[in-house]
Amino acid sequence: MLVKQWAFWPEREDFSDEFRRLLVSAQEGGATVAECFLAASRIDFKDDASWHREWKKLADISDERGQIAIRKRQASTARSNWLRALNYYQAAAFPFEATDEKYQAAVGRARACARDYLRHRRRPGEVVTIPWLSDHTLEGYFLPVNESHRSPVVICIGEPGHRKEEFLFKLGRHAADRGMSLLAVDLLGDRTGIDLEDLISRDSPETAIHHVMEYLTGRDDVDPDRIAIYADGWGSSFVARGIAYDPRFAVAVCDGGLWHMHEWAYLARRQATIGSDSASIAGSRLIARQIACPILVTLGEQGWLRADNVAEMVGQLKTDGLDVTLKIFAGPETAAAQGHADNPTLANEFIFDWIVARLAHA
Repeated sequence: MLVKQWAFWPEREDFSDEFRRLLVSAQEGGATVAECFLAASRIDFKDDASWHREWKKLADISDERGQIAIRKRQASTARSNWLRALNYYQAAAFPFEATDEKYQAAVGRARACARDYLRHRRRPGEVVTIPWLSDHTLEGYFLPVNESHRSPVVICIGEPGHRKEEFLFKLGRHAADRGMSLLAVDLLGDRTGIDLEDLISRDSPETAIHHVMEYLTGRDDVDPDRIAIYADGWGSSFVARGIAYDPRFAVAVCDGGLWHMHEWAYLARRQATIGSDSASIAGSRLIARQIACPILVTLGEQGWLRADNVAEMVGQLKTDGLDVTLKIFAGPETAAAQGHADNPTLANEFIFDWIVARLAHA
């Protein structure tokens, strides 16, 4: 499989996956291939501190280049370097727990680079706060595409635990090129280190989706009838659950509750094996049935779920009357790995073109 071919250091699969992510991010401006291989050549993969040290060194250099460039009024060069720097800082944080000082320092520097990037865009972006829990607010980066009239906007949110900074290089261009503003948001708020399990135990993550929508519909530069949401990652159905109870979304790119359906199907098979009453997969379709907007589901055929199983579940949703589109990326075209990790650019081009086409009819 393609995923195994990309295992640069079989003894450290975690570092191999993160290095692959960094290499792939180069095509969107989140790294350069030469710098990635330079850092890798200096790393002792038996030593997590070595990994941290080399990526932090690269990040510091890129950040400093950005500061020098902005003093010379070379804003384009400054922005490019800050996007790479924030990605390298996130790589430096990778081996450590959120409570570790090295993690918190690296993530703090990534956030600082993100703010510098936003401040010096042609149309400056904003750091926005969105109420959620009584003691925890959401934080987002709003990248406006137009200041003179209400524009469509796409909300980009990752799986719980994923940070929003990478959306600035990974998704920002795709939205801007198609005339859409972008709100990059995560569940982690404005803190560098947080106990996510404790946070989610106090409220379900899907409740955050309603608050994000409330914030956007209150802005005078957002078209409230053309708000899309894009869930980056396939580890949960929390975005599908969130939009199921908020009919204001125009379109959505998420799993449509398929992960939840998959888990129910697994439990049903287990119960049948041990002779218990079989759980009904129809019960897990209840959430999906309540989604009012068109949904796009994208899948890499080499990912965790079998493509034929997903196609069958999507067929069930269509039978229930949902407007759902399934796009499966095959191995020969790439974007076929889990989460399209081998070629997110190809997947994002398809995704954002689909969003624009559907918003045109919203």
